[in-house]
Amino acid sequence: MLLYLKGVEITISRKMNLESLDESKKYRVGAYSARYVRKTRDKGIPKYEFPEEGMSPRAAYQLVHDEQSLDGNPFLNLASFVNTWMEPEADKLVMENISKNIIDIFEYPQTSRVIHHNIVNMLGRLFNGHHTDFVGTSTAGSSEAIMLGLLAHKWNWKKSGGQGTDKPNIIFGNDAHVCWDKFARYFDVDARKVPIDKDKRTITAEAVAERIDENTICVGCVLGTTFTGEIDPVKDINDLLLEYKKEKGWDIPIHIDAASGGFILPFTEPDFEWDFRLERVKSVNVSGHKYGLTYPGLGWLIFRNKSDLPEDLIFHVNYLGEMEDSYTLNFSGGSAMVAAQYYNFLRFGRAGYTGIMKKILDVSQDLARKVDSLGRFEMLNKGERLPIIAFRQKEETGYSLLQLSHKLRERGWIVPAYCLPENAADIEIMRIVVRENFTPDMASIIVEDLEKACQFLENGTESGTEKPCPSEKEMAHIC
Repeated sequence: MLLYLKGVEITISRKMNLESLDESKKYRVGAYSARYVRKTRDKGIPKYEFPEEGMSPRAAYQLVHDEQSLDGNPFLNLASFVNTWMEPEADKLVMENISKNIIDIFEYPQTSRVIHHNIVNMLGRLFNGHHTDFVGTSTAGSSEAIMLGLLAHKWNWKKSGGQGTDKPNIIFGNDAHVCWDKFARYFDVDARKVPIDKDKRTITAEAVAERIDENTICVGCVLGTTFTGEIDPVKDINDLLLEYKKEKGWDIPIHIDAASGGFILPFTEPDFEWDFRLERVKSVNVSGHKYGLTYPGLGWLIFRNKSDLPEDLIFHVNYLGEMEDSYTLNFSGGSAMVAAQYYNFLRFGRAGYTGIMKKILDVSQDLARKVDSLGRFEMLNKGERLPIIAFRQKEETGYSLLQLSHKLRERGWIVPAYCLPENAADIEIMRIVVRENFTPDMASIIVEDLEKACQFLENGTESGTEKPCPSEKEMAHIC
């Protein structure tokens, strides 16, 4: 059950009141339940209570499979950054490691120590940490990585005695991922959010300067903003923080949210400085399950230096036979995606990742040109640096982009439409994320479907389509 809060759906499940619920809604009846499941002819399988009896594996599979039949097609999901396909050899490794808990280093030392260690080293150097003493860890995703990175920066601020008596604060754009707000609320930090501009949809050094003070624990910069996929001016903000350190002694770090861009820019723009080449960049997160090309459930957090991760936050645990260090918000975690990430690094190398990412960018730019050629939309992002395109309507129409999104869903395409945040909330946009599985042919098809959907919403029919019901004279009668 989805809980509705001020018109927004959130995935927090609530208790179902079975006493007031209609009997027909208490039970799940599959298409073949009467064949495979005993005692279901009258009612079915209880939805909200443990079933009294089990069932055959075939029946359980069919019921779950049927329950998911209305889910969207992951290949046509252009809303998500999350990777949806891996090679058969990677799938085999995933299944071989699906039962391993990565926290069990005594039981699975090669995975937990060697492979994990190797990946962190590869990432630290990918982010140009050759001259640093970097450390890092895997996480459940970039949200956990961001919270852990920011927690370390808050702790360092606290250990230094703070610079003043006010509440600590953090600065980031109001188009950042919700996990930044979660960190501020969960860890009692004042969120000083920079509103985006209608024309320039990133934070700026000037806007950061207006909000910064001696209690700022960190400034957040994003490579691939959530709403429009743009890149914050990291070097400008780095230079600003260097000035504050020199003039006022404020040692304020930058955390880079590279969830989307961290596996693209090192290969497509290796000379672009956003990483540990910049002095104030102290931590970076990246999503393995996005353009790192694994399945969902993997993020990475890399600190510039060991000293950027306070020793106080590392738990040294004697667990299942061996001492281990733990810096996570949870404890247990899967090994499968770590193994899959290692497979990708070995399988593709720098040359392979470079080729894949450049190909994805080629497709995203081709798609942007095709959408632009319709003449209906103003392009906000043409997928030139990251494979994300965003656009708005050029002129007022009798329908919203959200309606257009629902119309495209009839063809299977999942394309999000939403309004930008504060200061630009009157602008409704569509965003398409191009992943490796999205081909030039698919780009042509979706643009054609986009045009047909617009025509239908304008005229009630698509261009070139005949009326659905022919006249009596046109009908052929079959005996």
